[in-house]
Amino acid sequence: MIELKTEEEIKLMRTAGSIVAEALQLCREMIRPGLAPIALDQAAEELIIERGGRPAFKGYGGSSTRRPFPASICCSIDDEVVHGIPGERPLRNGQIVSLDIGVQYQSMFADGAITVPVGSVGPEAQKLMEVCYGALMEAIKLMRPNRRLLSVSKAIQTYVEEAGFSVVRDLVGHGVGRRLHEEPQVPNYYSKNFPDVVLKPGMTIAVEPMINAGGFQVSVQANGWTVVTSDSTLSAHFEHTICIRQNGAEILTRN
Repeated sequence: MIELKTEEEIKLMRTAGSIVAEALQLCREMIRPGLAPIALDQAAEELIIERGGRPAFKGYGGSSTRRPFPASICCSIDDEVVHGIPGERPLRNGQIVSLDIGVQYQSMFADGAITVPVGSVGPEAQKLMEVCYGALMEAIKLMRPNRRLLSVSKAIQTYVEEAGFSVVRDLVGHGVGRRLHEEPQVPNYYSKNFPDVVLKPGMTIAVEPMINAGGFQVSVQANGWTVVTSDSTLSAHFEHTICIRQNGAEILTRN
């Protein structure tokens, strides 16, 4: 069931989103060759708590087959698509890093992601990041009342594939707000198997293209969390939490 949000809830989400944006910007500014990703996690967690929020990912999703997520941010490097666990191994020049951060502020959640270069990167990596961000903004531009969600999904897929890249199929965007993950699912490709939801004012959605330089197939590493490209090619990820308004989409994950 898709839950429309009240103005008070959207206000809280806007605050959560501003904390997400600030934490992502801090990580972007910190990234350099030689930095251990765990330092990004520690800095982001401290900022989130100082701003009155809670890291939404830390302790999330434990089950009989995997431990709860152990960090406050996801830090996915090169061929890691999403859910990378920040560790001690230093970053190297030429890598790309996808940073995904979720924040709970009081009763509401927001979620955002960016992909950034470490030092100087090659032309393929640079184009991959630019196309992924472009696909996100193209989707947001189209999201307005009475538009069908699958038309947005198709636009993302077309944008990415025309640039020579592929869209991950096993992972999708999602509703967000009262919980970190809500309905509807928001695929980045067209499939008649997904419900063709009509967008309405008050919907809050995490839009998140995940695209690969090679094929769209992915697999999960032994830690039960980190998703990687099956052909070891680079992957990029950008995400905003948005709210559908009468005149379009309001981006909530920005300062």
